[in-house]
Amino acid sequence: MPDVTADGLRVLFCGINPGLMTAASGHHFARPGNRFWPVLHLSGFTPRLLKPSEQGELPSYGLGITNVVARATARADELTAEEYVEGGRLLTTKVEELRPRWLAVVGVTAYRAAFGDRKAAVGPQDRTIGASRVWVLPNPSGLNAHWTAATMAEEFGRLRVAAEG
Repeated sequence: MPDVTADGLRVLFCGINPGLMTAASGHHFARPGNRFWPVLHLSGFTPRLLKPSEQGELPSYGLGITNVVARATARADELTAEEYVEGGRLLTTKVEELRPRWLAVVGVTAYRAAFGDRKAAVGPQDRTIGASRVWVLPNPSGLNAHWTAATMAEEFGRLRVAAEG
């Protein structure tokens, strides 16, 4: 699954890992029930609702996408603890090279597993990677019933405001 990146992004969004539909399509967050693209728009990051196939437009808005773990699975719970830790190590290297203003990990469980921070909660983190700040966002998967599109958009919006400052 190719990353959508550029140097000096405002925000590098980081999914957990590609789902099977995402891997097959080559487009991040491609599953129809995933709320990433609608929430990205509702929160003001993009001026219109982008389709997954339009992911190449993200760098023009100062945004990018990568994943903690590259291996595609039907569900994130198929990933091992070792894959998360290795993914966190590789992600750290990527962030140090790309220098985004913010790394936004979508999924608190993935963030906790990748960075060994069991008490992390949604929101800005104390951790930095080089000069990049870290924000944990709710997982936009349709399986995450704890968050609605509206409440997710509020949290994404908080990050947008911080990234603009």
